[in-house]
Amino acid sequence: MSKIFWCKKCLNMSTRPRIEFNEDQICNACQWSEEKKSLNWDNRKKELIEIINKHKKSNGQYDCIVPVSGGKDSSYVSYKLKYEYGLNPLTVTVKPGIVFDIGEENLTNFISSGYDNITIRPNLKVLKQVDKIGLIEFGRPMLGWQTIIQAFIPKIARKFNIQMIFYGENGEIEYGGSTKNKNVPYGSFEFVKNILLSDTYNRILNSGIDKNDLEMYKFDEDFILGKSNVLSLYWSYFEPWDSYRNFKIAEKYCGLASKKSQEGSTYNDYSQNDTSLYDLHTYLMYLKFGFGRASQDAGIDIRRGAISRKEAIELVVKYDGIFPEIYLDGYLKYYDLTKEEFDNIIDKWANKDLFFKKDGVWTPKFEVGKDFQIG
Repeated sequence: MSKIFWCKKCLNMSTRPRIEFNEDQICNACQWSEEKKSLNWDNRKKELIEIINKHKKSNGQYDCIVPVSGGKDSSYVSYKLKYEYGLNPLTVTVKPGIVFDIGEENLTNFISSGYDNITIRPNLKVLKQVDKIGLIEFGRPMLGWQTIIQAFIPKIARKFNIQMIFYGENGEIEYGGSTKNKNVPYGSFEFVKNILLSDTYNRILNSGIDKNDLEMYKFDEDFILGKSNVLSLYWSYFEPWDSYRNFKIAEKYCGLASKKSQEGSTYNDYSQNDTSLYDLHTYLMYLKFGFGRASQDAGIDIRRGAISRKEAIELVVKYDGIFPEIYLDGYLKYYDLTKEEFDNIIDKWANKDLFFKKDGVWTPKFEVGKDFQIG
């Protein structure tokens, strides 16, 4: 028998990979949230300025790359770099296999607000193949897109002789996971390979797809060996991360729009509005671990003081675990699957310790926030 439990402050579950709790059953994301209040952020800002001064160009060339979707976080980081720190950022977008109209609108608005942008549209045939491998073998329906962002954007930096790439937050630290790198601003190949891509990298390279079609999915040898002169930096290291603040800045200065209606599995209408594949990703996360997108959003809102834990539980009960039925036909077409094949894949990823099937719907055996035993 083993105990499944929730953080006493937010709603992070003990099933979350790499999460840790203290003796009071408070998760490390909440502990980090408190620790940040006493950090010397002035010193971290000085560290950022030192890095910038070392690598900033003086001839009008691009100083850094920001991977952007047109969403709140990448828009915020781009805005800060350009208008507070005086850099000339090159923004780079990797298009996912399915794109919402609002995602296109937000990206257009962002670029129009004053940024150079390279938009990468990967070979869709290959992207679908890699995403399908991700869905079937790893329960990761956006694996190809996620891999290109990590592997190919550093190659673009090298082509332009750019030595800084600024990502948004380190989700492992901010939301619950390994916090061993909380005092490290950089990402490494080992972190990307083992944590962000969950050791799927070799499977892609050995998928049988023509090697000539996998250039976007391959990491540079220098990055693999830790010898690259391109720094992958997390903005959340340099200032307290606040996704709602990011949204308000992006809304005001970059033309960010929210969803006009809420069809998904959360109450939040201003984040992850780029692709319906994210809704599938968070549904599979729910089936594998017992928490979905609403749990994540509620944890963020608890830690920033916007809602109580009691309010969060009500929202999670209402929204977590809703399958994005409205997008089903698009999923079947994208992955080239029948409804039966798709359902069998989804069923494979359901954690039978946490769920049972009732009237064709995966139903939790647990009540949100109440500890219980499995096994």
